[in-house]
Amino acid sequence: MAIVWAEKALLESGWADHVRVGIDAGGEIISIKADQPAEGYRTGILLPAPANCHSHAFQRAMAGLTERRGPNASDSFWTWRQLMFRFLDRLTPEHVEAIAGFVQMEMLEAGYSANVEFHYLHHQPGGAPYANPAEMAERIAAASAVTGIGLTLLPVHYQYGGCDKRPLGPGQIRFGNTFDAYAALHAKSAEALAHLPPDSRIGVAPHSLRAVAVEDLTHHAELAGANPLHMHLAEQIAEVEEIEAAHGKRPVELVLDTMELNERRCFIHCTQMLPHETEALARSAAIAGLCPITESSLGDGIFDGVRWFESGGTIAVGSDSNIRISLSEELRTLDYSQRLRDHSRAALATPEKSTGRRLFEAVNAGGAAASARNNGALAVGKLADMMALNSEAVDLIGRTGDSILDCYIFAGDDRMVEDVWSAGRHMVSGGRHVRREAIVSAYAGTMRQLGEAI
Repeated sequence: MAIVWAEKALLESGWADHVRVGIDAGGEIISIKADQPAEGYRTGILLPAPANCHSHAFQRAMAGLTERRGPNASDSFWTWRQLMFRFLDRLTPEHVEAIAGFVQMEMLEAGYSANVEFHYLHHQPGGAPYANPAEMAERIAAASAVTGIGLTLLPVHYQYGGCDKRPLGPGQIRFGNTFDAYAALHAKSAEALAHLPPDSRIGVAPHSLRAVAVEDLTHHAELAGANPLHMHLAEQIAEVEEIEAAHGKRPVELVLDTMELNERRCFIHCTQMLPHETEALARSAAIAGLCPITESSLGDGIFDGVRWFESGGTIAVGSDSNIRISLSEELRTLDYSQRLRDHSRAALATPEKSTGRRLFEAVNAGGAAASARNNGALAVGKLADMMALNSEAVDLIGRTGDSILDCYIFAGDDRMVEDVWSAGRHMVSGGRHVRREAIVSAYAGTMRQLGEAI
């Protein structure tokens, strides 16, 4: 049994001092006691570490390369997407493994315990499958074996170029599969997890209502079973208009009418919803997977978090394009977007809990559901997915209770993160991943090979 002792900890029951946590060989918390003498590994402020609910790992290598104005006077998500398509044609399996390892390392150093990888780069340039159709999925899994992050792998089904079922364009051809080919790819991808720790998971991801047939959504649900099913939903105005023109319903209305929804369904972005859609989707138990940094970068719009919470909704948070991997900044950006839209302050706080506490606990609970991972809280029987803040960080000196989380999210940043465990695997110590040098070296070599592909 491993023992971690913290000066302070946020438990399911609230804040406690001098907390001793016992962890078994399988990475599960088997005991928690407050007011204990120091022993074992000693750290500062112990918190549950959430899952990152949405990532496209390969896009990390594009960060900072799409900030020039394109030939169109109104640059948008759609012009960014064309740049992304040109970039990904350069990527080999070796590149993807190195990039994924770097992304997962950054996630751990930011305080995330797990990576839900929305994985859609399947084939060779030109669209031909690799000899092993799950070649790219195996590379994501191989990266996870090195970084120690918990992995929920979501192979993505991407079949059409739009609601009219037009063929995929040249930039999308590496993603494409019929449903039968996708089901075979999914089975091989599940096999790729066999060599990972038992906390790894597999799920299903129809890319979006534009990229798959609505009639196949039932088959996706059958393939998922009790595992997670994630899908992009209502991200862009043009997407909403295309779906409404094709089906006579807006995206959220269509999903509510055609899918059986529960806590294993996670819809990504949801930035283009009308009030009645927000309320109905929140009540369905489905999770809103929010990526505020990416949504800001791409001009997606603002998720209606106030209405969502008032309707009992659940959220998780992810880093999507990985333009910047920062747990604290995702939460800060989400809250500030609500303030800017509504001309308010502390819009997501409650009389009982501060903004930081409410957001932090919300993304832990939602991330656990979205990843099908037994984490989300420091409690006996949960995985030891834990992060520790440096209690000597200048902005945390003298802070107690919820003020700790508020100062971490709104005054500090991820440099406060001192330690991170994923299912008891102690992967970040002193703010640095234990295999940082080798992971960075592999990523740097990949970036030298790619150059400025855009």
